[in-house]
Amino acid sequence: MNASQAHSLDPEILREYDIRGIVGENFSFDDMRAIGRSFGSILASRGGKTCAVGYDGRLTSPQMEAALVDGLCKSGIDVVRIGCGPTPMLYYASATMGVDAGLMITGSHNPSEYNGLKMTIGGKSFFGDDIRDLGHLAASGDFVDGNGTSKQLSIFAEYVARVLQDYSGQKNLTVAWDPGNGAAGDVIADLIKRLPGTHHIINAEIDGHFPAHHPDPTVEKNLDQLKALVADKGCDLGFAFDGDGDRIGVVDGQGRVLWGDQILVLVAGEVLQDQPGATIITDVKASQVFFDEIKRLGGNPLMWKTGHSHIKTKMQETGAPLAGEMSAHIFFKHRYYGFDDAVYTAVRLLSVVAKSERSLADMRDAMPHMLNTPEIRIDCAEARKFSVIEEVRERLKDRPGIEVNEIDGVRVTDEDGWWLLRASNTQAVLVARCESASELGLQRLKDKLAAELKILGVEAGHPY
Repeated sequence: MNASQAHSLDPEILREYDIRGIVGENFSFDDMRAIGRSFGSILASRGGKTCAVGYDGRLTSPQMEAALVDGLCKSGIDVVRIGCGPTPMLYYASATMGVDAGLMITGSHNPSEYNGLKMTIGGKSFFGDDIRDLGHLAASGDFVDGNGTSKQLSIFAEYVARVLQDYSGQKNLTVAWDPGNGAAGDVIADLIKRLPGTHHIINAEIDGHFPAHHPDPTVEKNLDQLKALVADKGCDLGFAFDGDGDRIGVVDGQGRVLWGDQILVLVAGEVLQDQPGATIITDVKASQVFFDEIKRLGGNPLMWKTGHSHIKTKMQETGAPLAGEMSAHIFFKHRYYGFDDAVYTAVRLLSVVAKSERSLADMRDAMPHMLNTPEIRIDCAEARKFSVIEEVRERLKDRPGIEVNEIDGVRVTDEDGWWLLRASNTQAVLVARCESASELGLQRLKDKLAAELKILGVEAGHPY
């Protein structure tokens, strides 16, 4: 132990899937330097020597990048610095440049005052116990010492060309794009110059203040500007992106949102034509429509835990060519590298529409229609949330007339449809969702869920 190098990180920033905090409150440049020392030491202990580093468009990201690189180099790691861009560009660099690890400085879809870090080693997510071990190592100061090097290398043009490589289609579409002032802005602006069709883009300038709207396309109000652009220009469809470009928002020509599971069904058809019977993975929050449609298309639908790190790991275990979450992380291993890339997903969905006689709106209308709640977040103390799930699970285990899936929380299916209750891995909340074919069925499901929570003294509140 080297007490002079020991550095305690706020436990709140060491999350399940990544590191994330509020700069100036619980996360500092010195913290990032210590994270670099710790990650570099872990990488060296696993036989690694090189890594790629990228950063998003947040105001603090350049300084965070400098601190991280300094820490990595002091632990003997040679760093390739790819500059500002979306997280999938960093993943692309990690997959193609022969480096041992990849580190992306990003606050993802969080407000502007946040920043953080997403990490991979050997193409696998660095999460869970890995992140906890990193925190312990920082606190001990037991770092590997070395003199690593750093160099700048732009892969922007190569990444855009690779994303374009898998576009195909005959129709010239009119498309709206909203990068939301996030890190994908420059990539999208360059991409649409090279795609066929007519393209309209707003909020393309990378701006860490996010002046147009919050950079989270899974919240429908953040798509208002995109919907207005689609209507104004008569577009066939529109795309939005989160702050670091690994999550996608999609609206059809009528301005209606397609959610993560619907996007996944639409891009799965082409994959399953190439690989009949292949496994397609989604998380526990997905609609029953996903599972039914993937079976209809000749695939093997698999339900798994929520969280991009869990999904990536399951893809590697099963060899699945495609996966996705309700949070609109979409992962293509089919013709690609298996990481979540919203820019690439947009190109693949564009290809599907451009090769079809139907519009995206027609495709959406052709899907079975279900009624479901949005994702409902119920406040629950951090120390209590997992025990609530255990108590509900225990109470349900011998109840007749229901099917209980326990992969991630409890997903309960009965004659009315299904309801889900799981503990968030990142917040002091329980996450709930219900789905039914009818209004009455949906209300009964919400009542059943609220009743289970009431027994435990948890108030479901609005929208119940």
